[in-house]
Amino acid sequence: MTEQMYEAIVIGSGFGGGISACRLSKKWPNGQVLVLERGKRYPMYSFARTPHDMSKNFWNIPSETKGGNPSDEETHGLFDIRHFEKMDAVISAGFGGGSLIYANVFLEPPDWVLDDVRWPATCKKNELAPYYKIAKEVLGARPVPTNDDPRRKIIRTERFKQVAESLGRESKLLDINVFFGNDFQNPTPIGVQEKNRYGALQTSCTYCGECDVGCNTHSKNTVDLNYLYVAEHVHKAEIRTEQLVQKIVPLDPDGKENPYAEGQNGYRIYFLDLTKTKDRLSYVDSKRIVVSAGTLGTTELLLKCKEEWKTLPNISSRLGERFSGNGDFLSFVLKGKEESNPNYGPVITQGTDFNLFKNPDPERAFILEDASYPSFGSWAVNFIPTPSIWKSLKSLCKDIWYKLIRVGSLYGRSGYVFQDLLANDISQNSSVLLFMGVDNSNGKMFLQEGQLGIRWTQKESMPLYKKILETSKEFYKITKAKLWFPLFTWNFFSKSNITVHSLGGCVLSDHKETGVTSSDPKTFGQVYGYQNLYVADGSLLPTAVGANPIATISALSERVAEGITGIEPDSRLV
Repeated sequence: MTEQMYEAIVIGSGFGGGISACRLSKKWPNGQVLVLERGKRYPMYSFARTPHDMSKNFWNIPSETKGGNPSDEETHGLFDIRHFEKMDAVISAGFGGGSLIYANVFLEPPDWVLDDVRWPATCKKNELAPYYKIAKEVLGARPVPTNDDPRRKIIRTERFKQVAESLGRESKLLDINVFFGNDFQNPTPIGVQEKNRYGALQTSCTYCGECDVGCNTHSKNTVDLNYLYVAEHVHKAEIRTEQLVQKIVPLDPDGKENPYAEGQNGYRIYFLDLTKTKDRLSYVDSKRIVVSAGTLGTTELLLKCKEEWKTLPNISSRLGERFSGNGDFLSFVLKGKEESNPNYGPVITQGTDFNLFKNPDPERAFILEDASYPSFGSWAVNFIPTPSIWKSLKSLCKDIWYKLIRVGSLYGRSGYVFQDLLANDISQNSSVLLFMGVDNSNGKMFLQEGQLGIRWTQKESMPLYKKILETSKEFYKITKAKLWFPLFTWNFFSKSNITVHSLGGCVLSDHKETGVTSSDPKTFGQVYGYQNLYVADGSLLPTAVGANPIATISALSERVAEGITGIEPDSRLV
């Protein structure tokens, strides 16, 4: 017997899941809404930092991983890395979903992107404007503060601005979802803690550059500190973590499973309780479901229900289409002439426009953003065997030899030795270039031997990537660096992309023949062929947006929730 019939179950807890959980639990409070999240909770200072802890910080369930060793340890880590043809993807598992590892940027795409014929009329910029506004307020988006405090100076921001000016491009500080205190005009001192407007404890950003590996000080405005916090602590939604959903089955009027039903009597959800070692499979029933497991997770689950379990056979044949990696591309420029210090500050602070917002070039439209990485990563970079490192080591050996043979003693000060050894830090004068653009958005997700596969039509987007590579080389020349190269997956043998912004698969459309989910305001996000079954995450997006997509994902998810609840959203959440 199932425990109860919930009013709503939300699968996943990223931007779409967090927004859905908050808005639906306001409509149906006190345990009538259940959130099922496959990952763990991450309290303050619980994110992995040591090599030992990082080894368990990846998602691996051997029994469900093709090619995996069944004897491998099962781990429910933060990072889930998927490998596909011409495209790899990094996604997140945890209470807060992708918000736990995102780069904080809240950036609305230009009008022309949403004017594409693949975007329904109800999803144009003017239609989504109110929802962008609400999401931006809740997530606390604002530029990095600038004042007289020398600790707020971010060198790489200035370096990227100089390069932009040299290229005749415009560089702007971007709105980022980072906590600098509740008063936007008077930022709270670095490292000082206070409760945010929703009651969650946060720390005014410490500028550590660790945003993308989990913010241990909770300075990043992840959805577990706003939308989900209110859902759980104010509206009393039930939250269950480490619960991996396997299957969705419609019910008949008697509460029995019926794969031919259309959802008017609710659904049964089967899931694995990953906190157990045996007897893991459980199920719960709900009147309505919002699937927010992320682009890959949502599409994979619905594909399995349609094709493998055959419990949702009427889902549109368009399921899995229009996959996009949002034009993601990463390049590195090493040892420039001037300092850039990529280890300091929020992970992204500015954006340089390359025909995305001004003078659009649909085939080559992208934005360049500065990227940082944690300071502990610079120690590894610093000891890459380069000529400067060999020179420092040679100097160190020479000094030791001199003291032992000529002086006969090692006594005395040796600080200058370490200064020589560490001063040639490769990292300090290097830059990480993060690109996002409008790719062709014509990829296809499908099931292959029970696993999700992606067929990525990379060739159609090569004008975009060629222009990105050209820009990387120009950055290298302007900064007078020693070396530049793209991420290792893009090499002479295999030009493969990596995305952290997977999009598409359950796209919004006016008709079942052209999409998977409804764009009608009354049924916005509802899966064609089924009642009370909704999607709210990146899989809704019909195309790449070029800009960081969380603003658009959030706006669409707010609209889905409004259609379900009939309540106009506001930023107070209560």
